[in-house]
Amino acid sequence: MPRIRPIIPPIFSTASNPRVSTRPSSFRCLHSSAARHANPLPVTATGPPPEPPQPAVTQYGERVDRKRRQAELVKEGQRIRAAQSDKPSNALKKRFWKDVSVKEAPEGHLTINLDARPVRHPSTKSTLPIPPSKPHLATAIALEWDLLVTAQQALKTHLIPLTSLASRAHDIALQDAGSQSGTARTDIVASLMRYLDTDTLLCWAPSKSNYPEPMENVDGSPQESLREVQVRTALPILSFLTTRVWPGVEIRPVLGESIIPASQAQETLDVIRGWISGLGPYELAGLERAVLAGKSLCVAARLVAEWSENLAGLREGMEKEKRFGVEEAAEACSLEVNWQTGRWGEVEDTHDVEKEDVRRQFGSTVLLVSGVGSW
Repeated sequence: MPRIRPIIPPIFSTASNPRVSTRPSSFRCLHSSAARHANPLPVTATGPPPEPPQPAVTQYGERVDRKRRQAELVKEGQRIRAAQSDKPSNALKKRFWKDVSVKEAPEGHLTINLDARPVRHPSTKSTLPIPPSKPHLATAIALEWDLLVTAQQALKTHLIPLTSLASRAHDIALQDAGSQSGTARTDIVASLMRYLDTDTLLCWAPSKSNYPEPMENVDGSPQESLREVQVRTALPILSFLTTRVWPGVEIRPVLGESIIPASQAQETLDVIRGWISGLGPYELAGLERAVLAGKSLCVAARLVAEWSENLAGLREGMEKEKRFGVEEAAEACSLEVNWQTGRWGEVEDTHDVEKEDVRRQFGSTVLLVSGVGSW
């Protein structure tokens, strides 16, 4: 193998380093591998040599054609499926009713009619009855159906929330009467009692503030501490519950100075469980909706007791001008969020949407439990 002359002269000399080879630097190799010569192989192939490779000019066109054929097959499959189920799909895409009205049935209850067809229960397919003392609920359900554009929208429960809520109350009434099997009442009671240990109204901030400097709102006005706001809002609600709804019961905060929730006394749990178990079907369904919306059993019980037509005796001697309504319930369940957004500002399309959703669900509770004698 030919020798390569080094460009850089040698640094070490033989005198200073006896290990350096005495071979002249002009013939020194820059590698240490042994030289190996190539062994050519004999040509054993027969026939003419292969054609040199050519670029595929039609490759792009073939790919486009393949995609086009696949799209045509998909369209053909969709056309065949649409032809097989032409009637159901067209029926769901249309609104088969023109007018929505509330009528009184011969049995005495109210019904919501789509032209001449009554709205039916989504599970039992029987007519959905509304008590005659709840015309506001019947009118609100009729408005739900009047806002639907297609019959397919009626299959989505979030577009007909009051219809679903009234159906829930009707199921509880049928199970209480023995006409339908199920354990809806016991399941609801067990589920709602679990919220009492982490009730939003009873979770208070520590008395020692983590902000040593004076607190201000976004607009510069002085701000109360979170605990002061929570105590000021919770005390009137708890006072009403312990004097009128659950007399003699002691309800204590579940969070305060410790991060471990404190449980209520067993006597308190027994009284509250018995009160929930004795509610009517519409009050029980409304209480469930309010608890799930606000994560507070105390606020939900206060709202139901304020507006239920069957619990009007609890409101005797109270001023009708100062009623505990949707705004008060939503404020009591959102104290910490409102306090934080008042200090730091709110996120658009997040906090404002949550506020309206909580008010919407509390409003549905008021419509469900109230009656002619509640207003």
